[in-house]
Amino acid sequence: MTCPFITKIGISQDQSAIPKTYPDFLCFSLYELRCFRWESRHWRRRGGSVDERRTFNLGSIAQWGSAQGVQSIGWDALSDESIAGLPDTIHGVVYAPGSINLKPFRGLKPDEFRADFEINAMGAVKALQACLPAMKTAGKASVVLFSTVAVQSGMSFHASIAMAKGAIEGLTRSLAAEWAPQIRVNAIAPSLVNTDLAARLLSTPEKMEASGKRHPLQRVGEPQDIASAVAFLLGESSDWMTGQILAIDGGMGSLR
Repeated sequence: MTCPFITKIGISQDQSAIPKTYPDFLCFSLYELRCFRWESRHWRRRGGSVDERRTFNLGSIAQWGSAQGVQSIGWDALSDESIAGLPDTIHGVVYAPGSINLKPFRGLKPDEFRADFEINAMGAVKALQACLPAMKTAGKASVVLFSTVAVQSGMSFHASIAMAKGAIEGLTRSLAAEWAPQIRVNAIAPSLVNTDLAARLLSTPEKMEASGKRHPLQRVGEPQDIASAVAFLLGESSDWMTGQILAIDGGMGSLR
């Protein structure tokens, strides 16, 4: 089973891959720090486009979600406020907020380390603690988190984000052990993906080409590369996988 979903990299449009078993998924999307709930019956009727997410704001997101058959829930992941309006049953959670803060170590302020850690790691902790009762009610659920290729590979100027995402990898394995067999927990470790978050790194054809050449597969990632992996990890095809960090990185993490 695969499913369409919203992530920090947009909306899958594969209408042939509709969830047949799990009716409710929850996705925490972008560093706008909002969560979305959707049900399979809505996606049987409606589609979406990747570009529509770019104009989201607190005023327009509920209207957009209603048109798409998606229920939006406003929540600030940087605060300690509870998440109101969560469904009673949740079969899948994707925590996708992230940051790209690339600086020499000597230039990083403590507040920058804390900010990256709050968005990437503590936000995931708060989201999962809030969703855990509903995942237990579901009887069977899957969690997908996001790391980065920089954790395992070691890259210059990635100290802050690699530290924060390293915490995500530790959390993934710890929760996979603690929550088995009812809840599976896996993570994706991507390289650079052509999204709004990476726009300043890929803002010209020259930058796009140079970044692509750093990868053995000679291109940067695209939203659907990551979308397909998340769909796989949420669905029944990965039912015997938990505690894994899946590298979707164009070969950067393992090939030279």
